[in-house]
Amino acid sequence: MPYHPTPTSSPLLDVRALCKRYIDAPVFSHVDLQVQRGEFVAILGESGVGKSTLLNCIAGLDTVQEGSVQIAGTDITSLGEAAQALFRRAHLGFVFQAFHVLPHLSVAHNVGLPLLLQSQPDAARVHAVLRAVGLDALADRLPQTLSGGQLQRVAIARALVHRPSLILADEPTGNLDPATADKVMDLLSTQVRSHGAACVLVTHSQAAAARADRVLTLTATGMVTLNGLA
Repeated sequence: MPYHPTPTSSPLLDVRALCKRYIDAPVFSHVDLQVQRGEFVAILGESGVGKSTLLNCIAGLDTVQEGSVQIAGTDITSLGEAAQALFRRAHLGFVFQAFHVLPHLSVAHNVGLPLLLQSQPDAARVHAVLRAVGLDALADRLPQTLSGGQLQRVAIARALVHRPSLILADEPTGNLDPATADKVMDLLSTQVRSHGAACVLVTHSQAAAARADRVLTLTATGMVTLNGLA
């Protein structure tokens, strides 16, 4: 049964009236989304509706034309690029669909990068999160020697190693077999439940969405609750 956190007056993530356009073509508009600490939210939607773009906008990796994004009380849409980067480094964990691992770094060094950037290297924590995703035996390997599913798990481990407040996951189980996908969803759930974080998951997988506390669907004109899945 999904866990339903008690709402507070200050959600961890507060998205208000967000609008994204490319030139004159709208991607989405009037998107409102509030996520509490300890809450797992899944977002579904047709291909091309802007689910990945929405995550990028929430993280400050893409600009918006209207609206605001507040994370832990900070309006990141009002920050400059350097301040946004520092904020992401401290508070966000992002699982990219394209992995974005550094090819010249080992698996362990890729995963440990968020800790290193905060001047808090912790080899034991890196090993623990690699073990949790089943990659501890591959810690010294380079990314080009890994499969797509293994690279996906590297990206997930890197997003979780610094215990971020907000996890943004773009199709994190898309390259995984069902058993490994289930383990990854367990890991994301543990991060949310045990550390008071929150997770926003974009997915096409009904199985992954079923693990969330709430399931929403993104349309060109906003976000609505998807009945029957949460």
